[in-house]
Amino acid sequence: MRRGWAILVGLLLVSPAAAHEGPPFPIIMDQRAGPYVVSVWTDPDVGTGKFFVILKAPGTTLPDQLQVQVCVAPASGRLPEICYPAERQDIRDKVQHFAVVPLDQQELWKVRVRIEAGGSVEELFAEVEATPPGYGRWDLLIYGFPFVLFGGLWLYAALRRRFNKHSPDPENGKT
Repeated sequence: MRRGWAILVGLLLVSPAAAHEGPPFPIIMDQRAGPYVVSVWTDPDVGTGKFFVILKAPGTTLPDQLQVQVCVAPASGRLPEICYPAERQDIRDKVQHFAVVPLDQQELWKVRVRIEAGGSVEELFAEVEATPPGYGRWDLLIYGFPFVLFGGLWLYAALRRRFNKHSPDPENGKT
């Protein structure tokens, strides 16, 4: 029984190795933009938003001089649009472009993905809400659980000790 508690406590005290709390999610899926089929996935945390632009060119290869930018602006219009270059990453059988974008507040952001190659420019549009890093409302439950657990164990032990002091002793007949 003690070994089981030790394992449970050990698992609760282990923290994740990376700061990432969830997978990116799609804001554009397999949308046609000129000769390209584009998907955009994002992890829009307040502070640092990450954008993954996945490009395919059915029937041909992607040009090497392809440039991708992710442009963002608050939907409220409080800041002008700013564009950030996306770095090309060759991953297995696909080409992905990765951009890190600063998102300073939790609010709705307009996103424009700009693809330029050989003088032609294609653009895609979407909106995304920047979210606070972490699990959001679940943070309190997740981080408070160990305190509630140890408080409950302490209360259980204290009540058990108190109960054992006031129970009759079967050998002596004393209370």
